[in-house]
Amino acid sequence: MLRVVSGTAKGRKLISPPDDGRIRPTTDRVKEAIFDIIQFDVEGRKVLDLFAGSGQLGIEALSRGAKIVAFVDENSDAIKLIRQNVEKCASVFSELQYYIYQSDAVSFLKRKEKYDIIILDPPYMTNLMKKALDAIITVDKLEFGGIIICESPKPLEELDGYFRKVYKYGKTYVTVFKSEEQSA
Repeated sequence: MLRVVSGTAKGRKLISPPDDGRIRPTTDRVKEAIFDIIQFDVEGRKVLDLFAGSGQLGIEALSRGAKIVAFVDENSDAIKLIRQNVEKCASVFSELQYYIYQSDAVSFLKRKEKYDIIILDPPYMTNLMKKALDAIITVDKLEFGGIIICESPKPLEELDGYFRKVYKYGKTYVTVFKSEEQSA
C-alpha cells in the first residue's frame, strides 16, 4: 500500500500500480529516507519528479510544501495513475501546484524550465539514469543550490563538479548530487 508519509496530505492512501513490473514504486522506507535527506530543502521549491511512475515522490514533495511539482512519465498507464493519486490529495493541493506531462525524460529535459530538486527513479537495468543525468547537466536544468536525487540498484559514479553522497537502504541506493561550489 502506498501512502503519503508526512505533511498536509499525511496518511492519504495512494493507488498502487498493478503488479506487472512496468511501474516500480519506491518503498516507504526509501521514500522516508529521501525526504529526511532533503527535509529542509523542499518547502517553496520547484520539484521535477522524472520517471514519476505512481507519482508518490512528487506527491510527498507537494505534501511537504513544494511550490510546484512537475510529474513526468512516458507510460500512459503511469500518467493515469499519477492523475488518480493527485486527485486523492486534491483537497490539500492547488491545481496551480502541479503539472503532469506524458513525455520521455530526455525530450522533457530540453524544455526551458529549471528546478530546485530533481528526483530520478528510472526503470532499473536501463541506461536512462545516465541519459537523464547527462541531459540535466548539458541543458542546465538545475537552479543554483539545487539537488539531484537518484534511486538506483547500485551506487552511481561521481559527476564532475558535483558533491556526491550515497546512502544504502536494503537493495536500493540513493545518490544525492549537489554542486561542489554550492556545497563548499
